[in-house]
Amino acid sequence: MASAQSQEDQVLEEETSFVRILTLNRPRQLNALSAQMISRLLELFQRYETDSNVKLLVLKGKGRAFCAGGDVAAVVRGINEGDWISGAKFFSKEFILNYLMATYTKPQVSILNGIVMGGGAGVSIHGRFRVATENSVFAMPETALGLFPDIGASFFLSRLPGFFGEYVGLTGARLDGAEMRACGLATHFVPSSRLALLEEALCKVNSSDPAVISAVIDKFSLEPYLKDHSAYHWMDVIDKCFSRRTVEEILSALESESTNRADAWISDAIQSLKKASPTSLKISLRSIREGRLQGVGQCLIREYRMVCHVMMGEVSKDFFEGCRAILLDKDKNPKWKPSKLELVNDNMVDQYFSKINDVKWEDIKLPARSNLPATAIAKL
Repeated sequence: MASAQSQEDQVLEEETSFVRILTLNRPRQLNALSAQMISRLLELFQRYETDSNVKLLVLKGKGRAFCAGGDVAAVVRGINEGDWISGAKFFSKEFILNYLMATYTKPQVSILNGIVMGGGAGVSIHGRFRVATENSVFAMPETALGLFPDIGASFFLSRLPGFFGEYVGLTGARLDGAEMRACGLATHFVPSSRLALLEEALCKVNSSDPAVISAVIDKFSLEPYLKDHSAYHWMDVIDKCFSRRTVEEILSALESESTNRADAWISDAIQSLKKASPTSLKISLRSIREGRLQGVGQCLIREYRMVCHVMMGEVSKDFFEGCRAILLDKDKNPKWKPSKLELVNDNMVDQYFSKINDVKWEDIKLPARSNLPATAIAKL
């Protein structure tokens, strides 16, 4: 349980001259982000930003995962006990951390040597450098949970090549390290056998210049081989299908393609869409589409409204059902309500994007940021 470890135990801190190495340390839970971990990371990132002795941050995970996501099972337990406001506080603090990382004034290097899902993407993809390996497994599996790709995902998914972000965000498709590098989710690919040497080299850095740090990582990097069956080889088909206006049209386009070709990724995508929460699919597509035209702060403010609506369960209680079926009972047989795409109308979708009508609720307040580097300013 998260409470059995202190904040300090859940995020380990190492100091080496001008570099700080942070290790997510809940390996038995695949480093799922607890409320304590988020608070600790926020505290450390805020402290390092004003410490002139800190030039570079390295973030990694202990065990076989970088981070498998936020600890949403704990959030659901709280909501089931009648306390959705504590869930709102969890997501609020997480999103503030995401925003701080996205607009950070010092380079962050995330070593993604294992599972990177959901909230794990939130504490890494927003940072300046993301190092994938042959062990990396990336996914945004939220639509299978009755949620949607949050943590600012509507910002970074919408900026992947073509409509690859819609593909990844709606289907929850798993990407390996080579695919992460190809689409830009990772900035570098380093074989895991070289990570110790990379870390050693990074610890000698006495600069916050991204060009200097990139040159260090480049020495250990290679361009990975994209597997023959990778969906990324079929970007023309992905763009043709996932550029459609509605989820129904996307699914229809994929089914049409499947009659002409027997590619496994197409049938996998169709099956994933049919198994996912219809409500989640519709709000996720709109979220990513809106994200194309918004800065990272706007995305997080909108996503916070959305996640609060999800937790309140006024339109649909699919989040609770998804967590029950996937995380708690693990029967993997969620009963979605509404059960079909055509039963989720535009008015229902619109509600997720509106302010919450509750006196205890207010929009997320992102921290004011100043003296930002050009890479951060470009995200605003």
